[in-house]
Amino acid sequence: MDRRTLLQVGVPAAVAASIGVSSAAETGGRGGTGAKPIRILFLDHAPRKQTADRLYDPTPIERMLNSYASPGTTIELGFPDNYDGSKIGLLLGEQDKLNGLDHLMAAPALVSKIFWAQQNGYDAVIQSNTFDPGVEGGRLAATIPVIGPFRTAMHTALMLCDRIGVTTPLASDVPQTRRLLRAYGLESFVADIRPVGVYSKDIQKRKNELLDTAAKVMRSLAVDSGAQIIVPLGGALIPYVVDPNDLAQAAGVPVLNTKAIAIRFAEACVAFGMSQSPVAYPHAALKMQDFQDRL
Repeated sequence: MDRRTLLQVGVPAAVAASIGVSSAAETGGRGGTGAKPIRILFLDHAPRKQTADRLYDPTPIERMLNSYASPGTTIELGFPDNYDGSKIGLLLGEQDKLNGLDHLMAAPALVSKIFWAQQNGYDAVIQSNTFDPGVEGGRLAATIPVIGPFRTAMHTALMLCDRIGVTTPLASDVPQTRRLLRAYGLESFVADIRPVGVYSKDIQKRKNELLDTAAKVMRSLAVDSGAQIIVPLGGALIPYVVDPNDLAQAAGVPVLNTKAIAIRFAEACVAFGMSQSPVAYPHAALKMQDFQDRL
């Protein structure tokens, strides 16, 4: 099997080939493995009710996410239950001051939903937001893989280059991004972090502006800072509005698809029986009601 096969045929088929299982055409099974289909919850960071702040229509986005998955994998968009302070995300967006406060406010609801996903038959959870809100808490609550796209994309980039450029939607995102990189131990590998500065509720109508502006910022990261690969934060912009492949062509530097990387890594975790270490993330015996009870 050549090195391209995993991306071409997908994780389940790659696993089948590695152990000599027949192909999909030979078996008629999903993904060609005869194995149990993989079901992944792609968890939004805000309640579904927060439509005024939603930069995307969930239905076509769910189709896009499933196009990144292997045969036999189903990606389902999910949302946390509404919580006190969920309106803060709207207010920050309206003021172009997305600073991560909304992510902190959402964390308990996200952790609860991650545990719910485990109790309801999902094989893994991916946090849709590229700033990884709720991921650390979710790993303490659930034993199924809980994947954050930022951390996963950063480590993917480091297998392919030495210096990474990071873009954010707004300047107010940059301090939070630096704190995350410091917490992940990855700050020294980052050439620079630069905001694109194009963000609004009508972002779909500004696709060309977003493409042109983001490409210029990414090219400047490569030329001025020596970035060899770009990790774009703000998945509601990239890849939901602008394709990373189009950005790479315009910017002249590789641009990673954070959503696709997270999906394929989650598939690999499920297919090979991997999850967060119980030594790093020890678990207590909990039930769903425990996430709702108060003292």
